[in-house]
Amino acid sequence: MKLFPYAHATHPQWRMAAALVLAQLRAHMALPGYAAAPSLGLLYITDHYAPHAQAILDHISAELPEVTDWSGTVGVGIAANNVEYFDEPALAVMLCDLSPDQYRVFSGVAPLPPGGSDVSGFVAHTALLHADPGAHDLGELIAELADRTRSGYVFGGLVGSRTTSAQFALSSAGHLRGQGAVGGVFTGGISGVAFGPDVELLSRVTQGAQPIHGEHTITAVDGNLVLELDREPALDVLLRELGVSLGQPQQAMERLRRTLVGLTLPQHRAVDIPLLAPARGQFGPEVMVRHIIGLDPARRGVAIAERPPVGAQLAFCERHAQAARADLVRVCTEIREELAPEAVGMGSSMVAAEAEPAPARRITGAVYVSCSGRGGLHFGAPSAELQIVRRALGDVPLVGFFAGGEIAHQQLYGYTGVLTVFTAAA
Repeated sequence: MKLFPYAHATHPQWRMAAALVLAQLRAHMALPGYAAAPSLGLLYITDHYAPHAQAILDHISAELPEVTDWSGTVGVGIAANNVEYFDEPALAVMLCDLSPDQYRVFSGVAPLPPGGSDVSGFVAHTALLHADPGAHDLGELIAELADRTRSGYVFGGLVGSRTTSAQFALSSAGHLRGQGAVGGVFTGGISGVAFGPDVELLSRVTQGAQPIHGEHTITAVDGNLVLELDREPALDVLLRELGVSLGQPQQAMERLRRTLVGLTLPQHRAVDIPLLAPARGQFGPEVMVRHIIGLDPARRGVAIAERPPVGAQLAFCERHAQAARADLVRVCTEIREELAPEAVGMGSSMVAAEAEPAPARRITGAVYVSCSGRGGLHFGAPSAELQIVRRALGDVPLVGFFAGGEIAHQQLYGYTGVLTVFTAAA
């Protein structure tokens, strides 16, 4: 497998940006280290171009007839290697050097079959998802799609658009009968691309919030209103940990606006998530960050943007740029160490010392989905988040988008980044 050609550009006119992207892609495809005839394309555009989504897909796919399948979506910002485009018209493309029998683009008119396998013999091992934030029962839809893969692991994000919500899903495998002409641009539901077991991926979640104090157990709840934490009124716990009082409403509201909650559901505490333990004072990948949406002084409750069960763990938290930066470096380091053969067989025991080193692997391409609340200046400077990734991973092909919510494992996250790399033998 060769490096994935990729390109990105910004311009007030989408045709000019597309021309710049196509020129970059063709230059990459002419180099010996890059794939010359890839068949799967990932396309991400900012919402400035969203009204032209169908025209952009039609134009780029016509200019690259060898690329038979497309997947992608819209974000308030998009990412490429070392750069972020926020609040400006831009697009990014990566062409994946994968065998056509090892992936399937899916959508509402070309669904991923139950069990993850179809009549052609394709078996879905994992999948990249692009989901509409307004989809009904979104959490259940993500879990259902994860169940249609053999690994149970999916990754991706929610469409992030202030205008038209669009997803790209153009499949050479066809679509359901009776759907008429399908242009490859959809709204609503979930689309994406499933990958077979021979497509080797590494995926990590990086958190962007830091707990204020320790975790509490939810001991009473009514829908999305948390009533008790450790059998104490939830509102009392919140006010005490923030050091504020409702008797001083202006000071209290300023602090409350910056406060979030980190939830760990009971079924996720025992799940073997393929990540190293997070640093002290940082959340692990089992934690879902949600907003506080209201207070109930009469019932001494705290309303959150989730419906947690009794027994779930809850920690009040805040967005924290320094913690987010450190955690992003950590997950990039984990990926590099997993690719390095020196990381195997370096223990002090005789068994570890005599173990055969793992074959070296390299990154051929990467997809990074980050929260729209993390990008921009949250890391201290324009494009700082992607510059951290580049310094940690090196100069690798990478595209992605800034989402309204991030997907990893079988969960919907917030204020996180999901980094997934495609690997091949070095």
